[in-house]
Amino acid sequence: MFRPRSYVAFAIAPQPPIMDWLSELDANLERSEGFFAGQHVALDLAGVNLSSSAIGQLVANLEERNIRVLGVVGIDPAKWQPGLPPVLRGDRASRISDPPLITPAASTLEAARATLQKRQPASLMIEDPVRSGQSVVFMEGDVTVLGSVGSGAEIVAGGSIHVYGTLRGRALAGASGNARARIFCQRAEAELLAIDSYYLTADEIEDSLRRRPAQAWLEGEKLQISAMN
Repeated sequence: MFRPRSYVAFAIAPQPPIMDWLSELDANLERSEGFFAGQHVALDLAGVNLSSSAIGQLVANLEERNIRVLGVVGIDPAKWQPGLPPVLRGDRASRISDPPLITPAASTLEAARATLQKRQPASLMIEDPVRSGQSVVFMEGDVTVLGSVGSGAEIVAGGSIHVYGTLRGRALAGASGNARARIFCQRAEAELLAIDSYYLTADEIEDSLRRRPAQAWLEGEKLQISAMN
């Protein structure tokens, strides 16, 4: 039996010159060696113009850094050749050939907006602790954990994340592109905090903010964290 499933993937977007970009990637990996461990990764090539052989070389370079590419986006499917990761649906190249969308009447749009406004924001409440190795993914809204999040555990939310115990694992809020999402916890011992596509590793969190209530939010293109009294 076949069952459709959705997965959260990190997208990395190389920029020219590629060697300089790889050097910058190496510097980031030195600060957080296990950031991509066990993660699905999509390679967004919309910002570069690479031949099929160059794409293959880039994928090999990433694999040497223990980054396994699930698929590529942002390329002309004609550039794909056997041995490369698959071209994922939804990239810019594939959208060109998609059939035109039928625009609903204005009255239908207004009715849809009114329905959405009446709906309560989606949220997921977890009463038990999230233990090491467990991963919770909820892209529809906020995630609230009444217990603690163990080291090696992961919370991924489309909205904000609220942890009423100790946050020792990884918390990735705003994963659906919500830059207004926040992360709250009663005791900050996180391995990684991320909002939208911006993150802080444990080494980047000041000692004065650890082991106490804290919140994190996105300010421009910088992830901020402060204590909560």
